[in-house]
Amino acid sequence: MPDTINAKNFATQIVDAFNKYNDDFKLITQKARERFENRDWISNQEDAAERIDLYDDSVNRTAYFCKRDLGERKFDKELWADIRDEYARQIAKFPDSEFFKTFFSSITRRVFTTIGVDPQVEFIALDIEHNSATAGNAILRTYRNRGELRYLFDELLADYELTAPYRDIETTIRFVSAEVDAFCSANMGHASVKQISMLEAIFYRGTRACLVGRIEGDGWSTPMVIALKNMDEGIMADAVLLSLNDVSTFFGFTRSYFHADIESVGATVNFLKSLMPRKSIAELYTVLGRAKQGKTERFRSLIRHLENSTDQFIIAQGDKGMVMEVFTLPSYDLVFKIIRDRFAFPKSISRRGVMEKYELVFRRDRAGRLVDAQEFRRLQFNKDRFSEELMTALLTECADTCRLEGDYVIIEHLYMERRLRPLNLYLREMPAEESRLAAIDYGQSIRDLANSNIFAGDLLLKNFGVTRQGRVIFYDYDELCLVTECNFRRLPEPRDEFEEMSSDAWFYVGPNDIFPEQFVNFLGFPDEAKAAFMEYHSEILDSDYWNDLKRRLASGEVIDVLPYAPRLWTTHHGGGIYPAGVRELQEESD
Repeated sequence: MPDTINAKNFATQIVDAFNKYNDDFKLITQKARERFENRDWISNQEDAAERIDLYDDSVNRTAYFCKRDLGERKFDKELWADIRDEYARQIAKFPDSEFFKTFFSSITRRVFTTIGVDPQVEFIALDIEHNSATAGNAILRTYRNRGELRYLFDELLADYELTAPYRDIETTIRFVSAEVDAFCSANMGHASVKQISMLEAIFYRGTRACLVGRIEGDGWSTPMVIALKNMDEGIMADAVLLSLNDVSTFFGFTRSYFHADIESVGATVNFLKSLMPRKSIAELYTVLGRAKQGKTERFRSLIRHLENSTDQFIIAQGDKGMVMEVFTLPSYDLVFKIIRDRFAFPKSISRRGVMEKYELVFRRDRAGRLVDAQEFRRLQFNKDRFSEELMTALLTECADTCRLEGDYVIIEHLYMERRLRPLNLYLREMPAEESRLAAIDYGQSIRDLANSNIFAGDLLLKNFGVTRQGRVIFYDYDELCLVTECNFRRLPEPRDEFEEMSSDAWFYVGPNDIFPEQFVNFLGFPDEAKAAFMEYHSEILDSDYWNDLKRRLASGEVIDVLPYAPRLWTTHHGGGIYPAGVRELQEESD
């Protein structure tokens, strides 16, 4: 009987701890509306970092109190199994119960420093799996087309009224209507819109507030995101995303997390999955700010894939790096990165330093150009799933982290990321036009990162990858730093022929000194790709560009990095603002 009482008390304690975490998560999330309305972007960034820290802080605190209060019985697995069973009974009434289960397993892993999975004291993968059938339905607002789209969008935008005024609500309505009409004409053969279903919650990220839903016609549907921007003159619709690729990229794994006040996360994930069928459940949980649940879902999906496949982990394609051993499973779209025991010259960073770089990326706005790397500890895999070449590399290059125990490979620490095609390989393999576009987007990637106060450090092409949509993404973080920490300099003019001919620097170079004019010399661009890069991005080889940007960032300026293709704006009828390219459509709709 005492064990039963203890189990119930401790289960209740852990339920209360998760509810406290969840309440704190919602409170921070709910601030996003006020931040957007007041254009308080700095506080918005601080909220995002605070919300990311909540989960580990809560788990660590709860694990500490459980160990303290259980005393000598803190490692009693039979007692913990009773606590888990009682906990499962108590959380059955809550929505998103898989979140509670992940939280519990996080605590027991802290207490027992579990390797692999311990089903005696954890919820196993199937217990935590997202169940679309039981997640329920998302709260939607439905609007029917009663003849003209502008009447529908007038009603729709009124329902999402914010305290900040619109710059020109009539212009915004006409713009959104024209974008939808143009898309349907181009892609649906002038088929009419029957209705639009929208998620009730507003999705906030960075400097944008977004309305997310689905347009439906007879026998067809397409996702829709209306991005709202709050400027000095008021709110305006900045873009209307309607293609599957655009919306999928907008919800991508290279972006910071949304702040959306959602009642049932599982139901919202179901709806988003219906909009983007190729998007994994793990990525959808993560982009909604539930990074731990996304991580759990990713690992569960990997384990299920291993159970239903036979191929081996192999060393990933691409140039071998100095800091990480990188491997992959050919039949699965992830890469796995393990920090090596020692780094070859000239790398001077420590293991702790590498982990801090990954932590920096996790906590910052990734500007659509940094892979979301998820950190895992104490994993266990069957050794027969590893190729001989990879096994040798892990046990020699990463012996401090990897070891054999019987039939298993134990990995103490690794990062999992989405697999991308290395840019240097992509440029060699693809036709000239695709290579040219990738070179241009490589330059844009450097700019986007810089505008979010990130200098990639090592700009070699092998450190960038290309997504399915052709976007260039950075994924090697050991030399990443803040733009505001760098000292951008011009190369001094040599004073004589000896200095001019010297193969080494004949002038002082400080630890944070960067010479942008040297960038292009060591990138290894194919000729046509290099020409495209220089045509569009030659200014990033100039220290003045970087020092001006550094000054703006240091002054506290928040520079927009658009999460979609930039639009060209033109003045139209009486000061109204429209994107170039739909002007004629707007005139027709008037």
